[in-house]
Amino acid sequence: MKYTYYGQSCFLLEAEGKKFLFDPFITHNPLAKHIDIKSIQADYILVSHGHGDHVADLVELANQTNAQVIAMVEVAGWIKKQGVKNVVDVNFGKSTFDFGSLRTVWAVHSSSNPDGSYGGNPAGFVLELGGKTIYFAGDTALTLEMKLLADLYNLDYAILPIGGHYTMDVDDAIIATKYLDCEKVIGVHYNTFPPIKIDTEEATAKFKRENKILLLPAIGETIEL
Repeated sequence: MKYTYYGQSCFLLEAEGKKFLFDPFITHNPLAKHIDIKSIQADYILVSHGHGDHVADLVELANQTNAQVIAMVEVAGWIKKQGVKNVVDVNFGKSTFDFGSLRTVWAVHSSSNPDGSYGGNPAGFVLELGGKTIYFAGDTALTLEMKLLADLYNLDYAILPIGGHYTMDVDDAIIATKYLDCEKVIGVHYNTFPPIKIDTEEATAKFKRENKILLLPAIGETIEL
């Protein structure tokens, strides 16, 4: 399985010949100016919630790739109004797709669509792909709901926000790893804006002291999971 980071909470997972793009926000990110979104391909685009820093490039990339877009009901409704045809709405619970199982899970945050319309509840996702189980938390504060995932899955990786202010910070993310019983974390949602600026060396060291692994690939970097 490959993971490519595009900044903020946008990344691409590649497994079993399929490409999964999450929360596309690239062209408005000053740290991702070197990313050419015309080169991005995807079979599926998963959207955790409707905030602009998660959907700014969604319509363009959905039309460019002809990917199937998966989002919570209210966000999916907004996406359809933008002329995107291949949209599947989900809600909390387990869904079956041609790639396998997808569980939509609780996130503690807010959600509205770019036009100000109601965005429903924010969410995270658990995917079972390529022999691995991956949890993407979306934008969330620390929540006891994460403990349930440890009962349901043996997570290989947790993709967690670590920037603080709007979401969990590094310290809360470390607590989340204990709730999730997951040793390996990929950090997202940090450094894009001043309120979520972090010291990445300190963050990595904090995880190491807890015998956890924090991966922080550079924007545009691809790593093997």
